[in-house]
Amino acid sequence: MTSVNSPSAERRPVVIVGAGPAGLAVGNVLRAASVGCVVLEAESRAVVERRPRAGVVEEWAVRALEQRGLGEGLLARAQRHSACEFRFAGERHRLEYGELTGRHHWVYPQPLLVTDLVREYVDVRGGDARFGVRDVELRGLETDRPSVSYTCPDTGERRLLHCDFVVGADGARGVSRAAVPAGRARIARHDYGIGWLALLAEAPPSSDCVVFGVHPNGFAGHMARSPEVTRYYLQCPPGDDPENWSHDRVWSELRLRLAAEGAPPLTEGRLVEKRVLDMHDYVVEPMTYGRLFLAGDAAHLVAPIAAKGMNLALHDAFLLADALVACLDAGDRAGLDGYSDACLRRVWDYQEFSQWLSEVYHGAAAGDPFRAGTASARLRRPFTSPVAAAAFAEQYLGTAERY
Repeated sequence: MTSVNSPSAERRPVVIVGAGPAGLAVGNVLRAASVGCVVLEAESRAVVERRPRAGVVEEWAVRALEQRGLGEGLLARAQRHSACEFRFAGERHRLEYGELTGRHHWVYPQPLLVTDLVREYVDVRGGDARFGVRDVELRGLETDRPSVSYTCPDTGERRLLHCDFVVGADGARGVSRAAVPAGRARIARHDYGIGWLALLAEAPPSSDCVVFGVHPNGFAGHMARSPEVTRYYLQCPPGDDPENWSHDRVWSELRLRLAAEGAPPLTEGRLVEKRVLDMHDYVVEPMTYGRLFLAGDAAHLVAPIAAKGMNLALHDAFLLADALVACLDAGDRAGLDGYSDACLRRVWDYQEFSQWLSEVYHGAAAGDPFRAGTASARLRRPFTSPVAAAAFAEQYLGTAERY
């Protein structure tokens, strides 16, 4: 008999900590393969389905979702983008990367994708997801009998899950990354020393594509989210208070930084979200510790400069889920043994592109004439060289044949 102070025990082959895109994608693939799993999430389902996050999905990720029966909502509702526009020195420069590559981006806010994945996992595939759990602890990760315990939000009882593998997909501040002992992984960090004011406006998009404004006052970005809502970004000091940015100040700076000859005027609207994002990156190497496999932001964070974060999370998830199925169904450990290296090749490529693009975006506002000059040269190159344009498009779309 279980004592009052002992957690009640269950067993699942895989325990997934975190119900973001990575954790839910893993869960869905495992359910489709009849591999037993449970998803543990600290927040409620309602909170998970509305957390503000990125919204750009690369074509390879869309096709991977589609192949696994997870792309129906995205393909029905997402906007397909084939071009982006840079505005600098009062001029507009449009890059038609769809024509260059035959590939595209899809704009689909992460809350919508997470809602789709939760519904598919819980409501359609009958997956076990436990929301609102507290005090999650990971134990025995270096043994062949790891376990995860947590406090049930309804009863206050401690529950224990024995498993074969743990997927740590609970983000930058979750328990999974913290469970890796000091000295067992290297954490490489980079701080850009800048902030972005992230804005959501109840206003129709003012362009048919993503717009990047490069200006001595700082970077500005325009990204459609829906026919009625537009995401904007404004470069600001790191740690800035969003309340320093009034409605009038925001729209004045957006008009200034996105101005260019022949550009249509911005359609203004009520600002329903204002957050300051401090631009920084980190990478955990390796992305594994014993029977723990990190995925998504638990393993790496890439600043939203290049809109890569959700794509990396999905890349991790599909590699890891397929490797878990192969191991549990057929005893094939090759995918699990190679998981970290396979993920990190793409991770580091995306990090490098983010750094390169950051200098393009922010060099003009650095207060250093040399940086401003070299940033301008970088910015003009894709519009003067077809080879440079193709290289930019490949990195922007994540379409390299090998990583």
